[in-house]
Amino acid sequence: MSRYEIAFSGQLVPGAQLDQVKANMAKLFQADAQRIALLFSGRRLVIKNNLDEAAAEKYRATIERAGALVEVCNMDVEIEEVELAPPPPYEPPAPVAAPVAAASSAGSPKPLVVAPRDEYMAAFSDVEAPDFGIAPVGVDLQDEKPEPVAPKVDLSQFSLAPAGSDMGQAKTAPAGPPPDISHLKLQE
Repeated sequence: MSRYEIAFSGQLVPGAQLDQVKANMAKLFQADAQRIALLFSGRRLVIKNNLDEAAAEKYRATIERAGALVEVCNMDVEIEEVELAPPPPYEPPAPVAAPVAAASSAGSPKPLVVAPRDEYMAAFSDVEAPDFGIAPVGVDLQDEKPEPVAPKVDLSQFSLAPAGSDMGQAKTAPAGPPPDISHLKLQE
């Protein structure tokens, strides 16, 4: 059994007025102006999917009476199988030109020379990178940081004031007079 979807791209039935069609679609879908503006944005939007043929035709006819053209698409379209090309034949990797042990025993690190295994790796054949070794277990790889030195600050011009003395803080302004409430009376 085939399944269908209803898609809308903002096209109108010939002779239909855009404002009237928008009003009809808003009433039909019980949607606000923002959703209707999204519906008429020009992009292809799927309104409903997984419909049988009768239901899809009913949706198409109803929306067409409202003044909009919709597209009914079969969802069961067969996907074309594409046969991929066979992979290239396997070529064993070329041996390493300079063994790692010989490079580390020479004293100064020499770059490791490796033959590229394929076209992709051949693009990196001119890249020079040092041959880093692996440190033994427990070795600290972080460079040692020197102890921080306290700055030398001359505080001789400062002195302490006796306890309770005025340190020059801003004094608060005296509170104003209380408001006059003599004209107010309580009613019983």
